Amino acid sequence: MLKDITIGQYFPGNSIIHRLDPRFKIVITLIYIIMLFSGGNYICLAVGAAFTFGAILLSRIPVKMFWKSVKPLLPFLVITAVLNLLLMSSGEVLWKWKFLRITEDGLNTSLFMVIRIVLLIMGTSLLTYTTSPITLTDAIERLLSPLRKVKFPVHELAMMMSIALRFIPTLIEETDKIMSAQKARGAEIDTGSFATRAKNLISILVPLFISAFRRADELATAMECRCYHGGEGRTRLRQLKSAPRDYIALAVTVLFLVGVIVLGKLV
Repeated sequence: MLKDITIGQYFPGNSIIHRLDPRFKIVITLIYIIMLFSGGNYICLAVGAAFTFGAILLSRIPVKMFWKSVKPLLPFLVITAVLNLLLMSSGEVLWKWKFLRITEDGLNTSLFMVIRIVLLIMGTSLLTYTTSPITLTDAIERLLSPLRKVKFPVHELAMMMSIALRFIPTLIEETDKIMSAQKARGAEIDTGSFATRAKNLISILVPLFISAFRRADELATAMECRCYHGGEGRTRLRQLKSAPRDYIALAVTVLFLVGVIVLGKLV
């Protein structure tokens, strides 16, 4: 399961999505999120799905990688589906047993919410899949640069977000190594009752936290040795420059958003 977690990973490529300005990609992602939550029917959701899979095809990243980003959240999706299925009391009753019942509105709401969350995960994963952490840091810093006028620590915030994204795959790999080591020592992590497995997690969490703190200390020492003093006077190897394709991508995204809003009101 841990190997299926792809959050924060970057897949190098030369597709049109990879070549987009990261600032535009962040803005497009925000518009995409608004798009998914603007429509309240399946037609709007179908428009959002067309936009999502169109972007995935243009990125040239295998669809199975996006499935891996959804797979770890399947328990959450199941819980969301069951709650919507059982708590909705309006509509025609399709099935009933004692105090439990499934209605037509509950079934539609459950299916709608699951599809929306899956599209949200797949679409937002495309941002980190096609943008390197360093480039993403520069983009966030540039977008938030107006906040410097009110003494907001823009560079520090962008750096923390970049480091967090960068170390997610590292911590996942470290967790997998610790679990394998504990299993080799006879620890029963995947077997036994829920309480037993929760108790056995202590043997994983303690060394994981120690390793995380050690890595953080080593990173801080390395940054100090290189005379890192934040964003003041810092130069960049690669300057962010927009191109016509960035404005075209933004315009297409806005058109999809307008289409979803119009369809939501008409249907």
